[in-house]
Amino acid sequence: MMRGERMRNYIVINNKDSRELKGLLISSLAPISKPLQRNNIEEIDGRDGDVITKLGYSAYDKEVMIGLHGNYDVDEIIKYFDSDGIVTFSNEPDKYYKFSILEQIDFEKLVQFKTATVIFHVQPFKYSTLDNKKEYSSPTSPIYIRNNGNYFSKPIMTIQGSGTIHLSLNDVQLFIIDLQDGEITIDFAEMNAYLNTVYKNRRVQGNYDNFNLNVGNNKISWTGTVSYISIENYSRWI
Repeated sequence: MMRGERMRNYIVINNKDSRELKGLLISSLAPISKPLQRNNIEEIDGRDGDVITKLGYSAYDKEVMIGLHGNYDVDEIIKYFDSDGIVTFSNEPDKYYKFSILEQIDFEKLVQFKTATVIFHVQPFKYSTLDNKKEYSSPTSPIYIRNNGNYFSKPIMTIQGSGTIHLSLNDVQLFIIDLQDGEITIDFAEMNAYLNTVYKNRRVQGNYDNFNLNVGNNKISWTGTVSYISIENYSRWI
């Protein structure tokens, strides 16, 4: 890139880079911002002030201005934005968001005036594009996993083994897992356990909401026979 040349904006939707689409420009990106904290504010008679209960973070919208230039295939561009899943913006190339496009895009305006707005409805947390899935074959308890983000994370964990597993996080036992099927995947964010597409929540005893990887290092330990563990989505940001 020549000195003074500005880097071209781009987005990546479900691993497809916008720069691969002929004639599509990403004119501007939304600024990096923090999601809104949802609160419940309660006033109690006889008490000064109020009671604030934090309810979590809200999903929010990120606006992207797009344009056309030269030769373009508007059908391919329509197809590109007719999706949901994960998206990376070039002003945060090391992160991805989970998104949906809920509002209709004015493609007629895009063709006529060569510009339009795309509104990405993103979930409040973002994840690393650089963190690889951690895989442990024939692991020995304990193992350590680092949350490189700035907020506690709720990972996806796959365990293979046999019998009954007692799973602990940071020396606190949280789950009893029945591995009679030989394998189970637990999505702590979605609060579900499954094998392939079959739910296996009855194989897990414990409160999914308690499995939070703190920022920094975390210790995962177990008793029982485990032959393989993988961990994904272990870093999370707001």
